[in-house]
Parts: sequence; C-alpha cells; structure tokens
Amino acid sequence: METSTRQTPGDSRHAEHAYEAIAPVYDDFTAHHDYRLWIGKLLELGAAHGLQGDTVLDVACGTGKSFIPMLEHGWQVTACDISPSMAELARAKAGNAVRIEIADMRELPVYGSFDLVCCLDDAVNYLHTAAELEQALRAMAANMAPHALLIFDSNTVTQYRGFFAEQFEMEMNGRRMIWEGRVDGTFGPGDIAEASFSFEAIDGSGPTVPPELHRQRHHPESEVRAAIDGADLELVGLYGHHHDGIPHQPMSEEDHTKAIYIARLKGTI
Repeated sequence: METSTRQTPGDSRHAEHAYEAIAPVYDDFTAHHDYRLWIGKLLELGAAHGLQGDTVLDVACGTGKSFIPMLEHGWQVTACDISPSMAELARAKAGNAVRIEIADMRELPVYGSFDLVCCLDDAVNYLHTAAELEQALRAMAANMAPHALLIFDSNTVTQYRGFFAEQFEMEMNGRRMIWEGRVDGTFGPGDIAEASFSFEAIDGSGPTVPPELHRQRHHPESEVRAAIDGADLELVGLYGHHHDGIPHQPMSEEDHTKAIYIARLKGTI
C-alpha cells in the first residue's frame, strides 16, 4: 500500500545502511544522469555569486560521480561519505588525486578551509528533521574559508509526488532494477517519502541487491532558510531545475524537481 509518512524521524544511520546495500550497483542506477553538465552548471552559478579559488570539499560524495567533473575543471578535491563501500568505489576512481574520508555530515570533522563546500544528489533529504539539517549545515560551514560558498540541493514536493510514487522495472547490464515508490497523493511539505529499491541478476551472475528501503524527507523552503540562518550562513542564491539539470529562477516546488541553495558565511562579501 502506498503511503507517505509525516514527520517521522528515521534510523539515524539510515543513509549508511541504504547506500552500503546499493553501492555495487549505484553507478548503473545513476548512469542516465549527466554529471558533467550538471556540475558545470553549478560551477557557473557559483562563479556568478563570486566563487573563487580551487579547493572543494564534496560532502556525501558517493562513488565520486560528483567530484570527477570537478577534478576535470581543475579543482583540488577532498571528499567524504557516510558509506564505507561508496567511499571505496570513489577511491578506486580517484586514485591518489582525492583525499576521501568516511564521515556523517551531521558530525563532519574540520578537514580544512575550502573555497567551495558542496553536498549534492539530494543527500540532505536523508536528514529527517530540520534540526539535523541545521546541524549538518553548521558542520559544513566550519569547513568554509571566509570567502567560500556552500552549494547543496534538496528534492522538491514534485520529485516526491513523481519519482517516489512510481513503480517500475528496467533491465541494465544483465540485471533487473526494481523500484517501488510508496508515496501517494497525500504527500505534502515536510513529509517523509519511502521507496524500495532492488537489483536482480537476470543470468544468475553479478551482484544482487535485495529490497532496500530508502527514506527521504522533503525540506520546505522556509525550514531550509531557517537552517541556513541558524548555521550562521546567508542565502545568496536559490534556483530550481528539472531532470535536465538546467537551473532557473524562481525556484518552484510545483514546477521543479530540485532546489539548489547557494550560501556564504554571514558577514562576508
């Protein structure tokens, strides 16, 4: 039965459990995403808001699909992820070019003073309360140089009423991917969306991923703005985009699938 869950905090390590399970097939699952285009557009947005320098901290880096284009743009990358398996796959791609650590964004160590801190691919939606979001943003802010920017994205209500309500199967690289969204028409701002994700080997070979529940919370714009302010940050840009990754203003919860937030430390220009 399809459901949406209202304001129910999940397991504090839910994201780690979910991504440990799907790490072997994550790149297949996201193969249709054009990360080079998307990251290029985000860097252009950053430049429009005064982004300078060449050091970046990629929080919740996954298998490295977000930081590979940054390396190609000449950035010096430090990265972290909550999932050891995802981080290991990222290390395999980056070699010695990137320092990659295991970290929960809510308890993020200070790795340095970076020109850019980013947290992409709806990673913040695995935080199930506004307090957790503020905690994570504060930890990211502690890694920002005085002139730095923070760029992060968050899924919109439209994304949850769409993708998280769908049920489908598709074949890729000899495996069958099964997605079972559990959101119904009652989903609203601040609700928690659930979807089950699994992979089956069609020919009996290759990794099989049993059904794994993913739980994400929609963060209303008002709460995100409050979390940014509470983390001693100032919002300088808000954009929305569809699946094509092209940013637009104004951001619309009804028209866009993602919201892109750009912030800087308070008191800086």
